[in-house]
Amino acid sequence: MDTGYLRFQPGPSLQRLTFYAWETGLTRFSSERLGYTLDGRGYYGTAYVGVNPSSQGQFTRPAISQYDLLFGPIYRFYLQPKYSISGRVMGGGAYGNFSGDISVGTPADVGLYPDAFTYAGSASVIGEYNLTPSVAFKLAPEYFFTGFGSTTQASRGFTAGIVYRFGKQ
Repeated sequence: MDTGYLRFQPGPSLQRLTFYAWETGLTRFSSERLGYTLDGRGYYGTAYVGVNPSSQGQFTRPAISQYDLLFGPIYRFYLQPKYSISGRVMGGGAYGNFSGDISVGTPADVGLYPDAFTYAGSASVIGEYNLTPSVAFKLAPEYFFTGFGSTTQASRGFTAGIVYRFGKQ
């Protein structure tokens, strides 16, 4: 289980917010360098929507969330006994819950994207430092994109956590 951080734009004219995340994934390597990852994530943050006629003075920072399921290849470019550097690209789907904290009106009334399923993609460079043969620390800066509101949101962030390797090392 990893943790993450992402800068995301929750509406077409709103400022970016900070999403904090959990991430969990399974990777199966078919060779020493090439593998495939199935990855699940949840992002949570509060969007600043300002005071507007739809909010009726009730809130200016509704809580929003996003959930993703991604799949794709990973390739280890540099491999040493103590560390490795890999590249990974993944694609899949995302669900945005933008109305969970809105009691009056719709997300569009306060400038947020509507609740929806859409595409998601990620490209990252992963650095792993091996603590033992079966446990490593991972840091992965990434470029993450989604398609809410019929537009593409290009976000930057990272994930970090502990990697546990099952089976033959």
